[in-house]
Amino acid sequence: MKITDVTLTLFAWDNIPPTTYGAHTGKFAGSSALGFLRLITDQGIEGHAFLGSAMNPATSDAQALITHLKPVLIGKNPLDRERVNQEIWKRQRSAGVRTIGAVDVALWDLAGKAYGQPIHRLLGTFRDSIGAYASSAVLGSPEAYAEEAMSFKANGWAAYKIHPPTRWREEIKVCEAVRRAVGDDYTIMLDSTWSYDFPAAVRVGLAIQEMGVDWYEDPLADQDLYNYVKLKQKLHIPVMATEYPITGYDSYAPWIMLQATDYLRGDVAVKGGITTLVKTAHLAEAFRMNYEIHHGGNSLNNVANLHVIMAIRNTELFEVLLPDGAQKYGLVEDIKVGRDGMVHAPTAPGLGYEIDFALIERKKMSVLG
Repeated sequence: MKITDVTLTLFAWDNIPPTTYGAHTGKFAGSSALGFLRLITDQGIEGHAFLGSAMNPATSDAQALITHLKPVLIGKNPLDRERVNQEIWKRQRSAGVRTIGAVDVALWDLAGKAYGQPIHRLLGTFRDSIGAYASSAVLGSPEAYAEEAMSFKANGWAAYKIHPPTRWREEIKVCEAVRRAVGDDYTIMLDSTWSYDFPAAVRVGLAIQEMGVDWYEDPLADQDLYNYVKLKQKLHIPVMATEYPITGYDSYAPWIMLQATDYLRGDVAVKGGITTLVKTAHLAEAFRMNYEIHHGGNSLNNVANLHVIMAIRNTELFEVLLPDGAQKYGLVEDIKVGRDGMVHAPTAPGLGYEIDFALIERKKMSVLG
């Protein structure tokens, strides 16, 4: 089998609700663009992926994928995934990591279709379902967070994660309000989105660990290993870093060697695809560390993340970032959380979710290739 063509269809994502998750995103709303990636082969089998998100339109990366990665892919056997993965990573400086992630997801989708199996079966299935957690946007008051958390608890979801206003005194009040609302036996987490210096991070960490918060995510700048080492020494709550910077597998090594984080973090968009996630999860497992999968920014990336979760043992939960209108688009039917609070393993070959081709055609902006 050989790859004979690579195309990227840009299509509009409209009616995105006003949303923010912190200073790193700002407030975004309105319209964005996704890219529908097709890896076409001489045997008629295609691999598909989406590029882009509501806050990071595919137009930012689309031409780089075609200019720098397409020439590497043409003529390659798509089932030689590791070989192809190594080749496209050589183009990281010019192509960027998000494009590598999209290509890698499409390669795995193609392989699953070729073998007639969902991707998690190719990886080696560990589980068939996992609990979902609701991951908030930044809300207007402690009461708003408490009300939202109570709603998801009442609907059977496994946990609730807070994206706070990132002013440390208010952040503590938000966590207190949520804990009072959901009770002591419900799992909550805090994601401080790289907002604090060391003293503020310690203040928040000491407060939330007394509330029984499950993990403390990204309180310090994304590459501040020095202060993460110090922070871990001050706290007993699990600290989780490494979601950013946007980079690959080898970036995790110093975090492990310096014992700067308790859990590792990543997703297919910002770490370079399914291949990177699986390698990192196995690396983390060797050190008895969790590898918690971050949301993927678009619907097919979230499906790809779900396949990885079904094939690894060292992750607790599946993230559903709110609101849906800023995260879900382009599939006939998206991932659903059941009444039992669980999401289940895909069963169809490849990614296993039906793309809404009619929507893509209606919203088509251009085709690169």
